[in-house]
Amino acid sequence: MKDDGLVLAGKTFQSRLIVGTGKYATFPIMREALEKSGAKIVTVAVRRINISDRSRESLLDFIDTNRFMLLPNTAGCYNAEDAIRTAQLGREAGLSEWVKLEVIGDEKTLFPDTSALLEATRVLVKDGFVVLPYTNDDPIMARKLQDAGAAAVMPLGAPIGSGIGIQNPANLRIIRETVSIPVIVDAGVGTASDATVAMELGCDGVLMNTAIACAHNPIAMAEAMNHAVLAGRLAFLAGRIPRKLYASASSPLEGISR
Repeated sequence: MKDDGLVLAGKTFQSRLIVGTGKYATFPIMREALEKSGAKIVTVAVRRINISDRSRESLLDFIDTNRFMLLPNTAGCYNAEDAIRTAQLGREAGLSEWVKLEVIGDEKTLFPDTSALLEATRVLVKDGFVVLPYTNDDPIMARKLQDAGAAAVMPLGAPIGSGIGIQNPANLRIIRETVSIPVIVDAGVGTASDATVAMELGCDGVLMNTAIACAHNPIAMAEAMNHAVLAGRLAFLAGRIPRKLYASASSPLEGISR
């Protein structure tokens, strides 16, 4: 497992869990949760960071960039132009040339606008960004994003912040077979078992925020998610037994006296 890191754009990360930085009650709680999660990548919303005045307290003051790579995201963008501008602003501010690309199409469901997402992906890839787009669980769109130059695809497991877990495991498995770039489940995870299911399906990683930040004990949940992702990945590599309709005795019946 030590050699089983998550490879993105040629860079290896020794954790398949990516965590967000929003919704925490305090910055110190966020900092401790990040540490317990074991994650190596943390997402930050460019629009929620005070880039112009670094003298004011910021969540960046509570993230050790020697331990975590920052992954700026374009949360809150509802069209391709805003998402592109936000990504460029984050890069100009020195955050990163990597971006978790979000282009939201609906305020109620927060589902992505996939046509605008594809457009923004093409533009940002040409502009030198490493693009990780948040998309729906559509294998066709996943392939189009790969063809556009995305470094990974990040299909939702369920609506953002819903916590209801993986709703369409079949589509995630098909996406995994459709693309050759990493597949990272983004959105919908509610508890540790949801993260394990995502990994057992063969996904390369899981990104989450609300499930940890809004838990009764975010620090304990962060640690649970760390173990859940590791367990799910190991189970996937081990290979589960076939599902059967009828019983199969644990001890063979041959040679047993009757």
